[in-house]
Amino acid sequence: MFVVIFGRPACPYCVRAKQIAESLQESRDDFKFRYVDMHAEGVSKEDLEKTVGKPVQTVPQIFVDQTHVGGCDDFEAFAKENLGLYA
Repeated sequence: MFVVIFGRPACPYCVRAKQIAESLQESRDDFKFRYVDMHAEGVSKEDLEKTVGKPVQTVPQIFVDQTHVGGCDDFEAFAKENLGLYA
């Protein structure tokens, strides 16, 4: 499983999503992730809208195996249900 997190510096939800991904990467052999700093890499919300297929109002925006999951809360719920987060 490969997760991509699009976030921005100093965003508390982006930091939280990255912490969740780091925890999963440490506890699972089948989990890898990449954090994309949108500011540093020049990615705009408009760029993400093209990929997501709908307006993007908030960050982070998270993809699991190229499927859009949503934001931090959505990712945390996905990880609890499917990856044994906090189990």
